Amino acid sequence: MFDNAGKNKVAAVLAPVSLAFCFAAGSVQADSHGEKKVVSNPFGEGVVTNFGECWQNVGGSMGVPPCAPKMMAEGDADGDGVPDSKDRCPNTPAGAAVDDDGCPKDSDGDGVPDFKDNCPGTPAGAKVDPKGCQIAGNVTINTTTDHFDFDSANLKPAMEAELDNVAASVSASRGDEMLEIVGHTDSTGPEAYNQGLSERRAQAAADYLSTKGISASNMTVKGMGESSPVADNGTRDGRAMNRRVEIITK
Repeated sequence: MFDNAGKNKVAAVLAPVSLAFCFAAGSVQADSHGEKKVVSNPFGEGVVTNFGECWQNVGGSMGVPPCAPKMMAEGDADGDGVPDSKDRCPNTPAGAAVDDDGCPKDSDGDGVPDFKDNCPGTPAGAKVDPKGCQIAGNVTINTTTDHFDFDSANLKPAMEAELDNVAASVSASRGDEMLEIVGHTDSTGPEAYNQGLSERRAQAAADYLSTKGISASNMTVKGMGESSPVADNGTRDGRAMNRRVEIITK
């Protein structure tokens, strides 16, 4: 066993005591009952044992949990309560709530961490802006009720009705949408001509939305020509479906 000169003084753990740090010095021994006891370091503080545990060293009998993990000598650089060895998101901003991996929590699962989320409680699956506020979803004008005429960028009444719905959704949302308006054509005619036609179709939709209160600074316009069909250009119905405008919200 150990002598009485204090060279191998054994101190077991009684209760957690708040410490500012935990020394890496120290070792662990087993008494006659097989219980772990910590050999004290010169400072009488907690020690990291040979088992890799941080234990309080306050004397008495064995039987309480180890020090808090953040007190271990390895450190907690960002102060989030998760030791550096387990922290998958180092440099978390001060005060941000984190999960067990040290990563900022995202309670509503919208992809925006709670500490940045201006709109907590967003419905599951909702599209959000960088501040976590819900925005309008993507829209295609129009593959169901009406289509652009061949070689035309003129909006039809059904298209204008759908654009009215887009404008209403954008106005009603809590987020700040950016709209990317993309025009498309079928494959009839020269590719270069179709590129210009697709741009005119996109611009026609943007111009209409401007009359409904959507700022031009919140819209970008581009054409994809015939490069992105959604239906078979070999059929009349397929070509009609490919003559469209898509509105992508961001």
